Amino acid sequence: MLRRAFLALFPLIVAATATSLTAQARTSTGDTALARSIMTELIAIRSVSGSRETVTAANAIVARLRAAGFSETDAFVTATADTLGNVVARLRGKSAAKPILLMAHLDVVPALREDWTTDPFTLTEKDGWWYGRGTSDNKNGVTTIVANLIQWKRAGFVPDRDIVAVMTGDEETSSEQIGWFATGEGRKRIGDPGLAINFDAGGGSIYSGKPAMLGVQTAEKVYVSYKLTVRNAGGHSSQPRADNAIYALARALGRVSTYRFPVEVNATTRLALQRSAAFEADSVASLMRAVAREPIDAAAAERLTAITRFNAQLRTTCVATRLVGGHADNALPQMAQATVNCRMMPGTDTAVVVRALKSAIGDTAVVIAEVRPATLSPPSPLTPQLLKTIETTATRFWPGVVVVPVMSSGATDGSSVRNAGIPVYGAGGIFSEPGESRAHGRDERVEIRRFYDGVEFARVLVEALAKR
Repeated sequence: MLRRAFLALFPLIVAATATSLTAQARTSTGDTALARSIMTELIAIRSVSGSRETVTAANAIVARLRAAGFSETDAFVTATADTLGNVVARLRGKSAAKPILLMAHLDVVPALREDWTTDPFTLTEKDGWWYGRGTSDNKNGVTTIVANLIQWKRAGFVPDRDIVAVMTGDEETSSEQIGWFATGEGRKRIGDPGLAINFDAGGGSIYSGKPAMLGVQTAEKVYVSYKLTVRNAGGHSSQPRADNAIYALARALGRVSTYRFPVEVNATTRLALQRSAAFEADSVASLMRAVAREPIDAAAAERLTAITRFNAQLRTTCVATRLVGGHADNALPQMAQATVNCRMMPGTDTAVVVRALKSAIGDTAVVIAEVRPATLSPPSPLTPQLLKTIETTATRFWPGVVVVPVMSSGATDGSSVRNAGIPVYGAGGIFSEPGESRAHGRDERVEIRRFYDGVEFARVLVEALAKR
């Protein structure tokens, strides 16, 4: 999913002592032509969530990898009943050291032509941007992995350890495939990775026209959905009663909409607020610093969390996303049902959320049921050596940039991999203005020159991490 909406959990200032070297200067014409070709082909494949076109996309990728010299055992498609495709690729290294796992996903959310100013399934260039479904979520990540694998193979690059890539076809829906790779029979196909780099997370922020912060995702809020259901006997619409299922559900949703979970500030979020304040307007920065102090300034917290992006980072959130009810125009509803999607702060127990919802609703006629078990995922530790590698690489491309470990408010395949004991780091290297992301939305796009920067940054970073 998006580069998902996030706020830094705790930034680490990068020493701007590395050699200044922009990605644009490093990227050859051949490299950019390859990346463009891959992106163009993938955008044209309508690999919408749950469709067989994920198999088409997987086959297209494997065809390119085979043409570049990957064998049948090192680049192949795994498919579920020929309706859901995944890709596994392996660049073999010199040793049996634990491999590095690269992650992205092939599926995209639906897009309607009438909603867009361009065809969402044709890569369209306008004013230095590429438009198309998946340009930011997450066919840019797939293109990054595939282009670099092909470049490495053509150049004869042999890493110290294997580089394994997994590109799944159901991240936008159930994310069952990554669970199969991480903990099921699919684990045989990826081995025992020492760490994973997720190109569906992370990314940079531009302030005052310059790359300023590079987010490295180390944690995700926990995704869980609930069905709120009200049932009764119904009856003829000419004889309305007070116990109308739709009205009861509407009252419940109104109470959910006004309920707010408590603000949570720990050591990492406190440091994030303190240091990230330097990139915000003075009015917002003063609120961030006040919330970071102990004890928390309650009035400042109230004002800061009125800003959507801060609210999502400082508390668990629940929001209604789907609604159904009734069965006929002239009948009282026998059932009304809503989906409420929650994003829990790491470490939160689902039982706490259910109790809070029941208390806020205050109506036993509303039955709350979990749609599927939440995937609880601990943060990935950022070791000093890993941080240094990321910082050194980042400053080669963007001197003076601040590397910032971040928590995504959205969900990715990374949570299942973390639960399997593999530390995951979202390290997408594409920079954008705050609030620019159009993932899942109308006229999704990516800035072309910054996309090329991200591809090259990924290549250099993975090469560095592949060293023993």
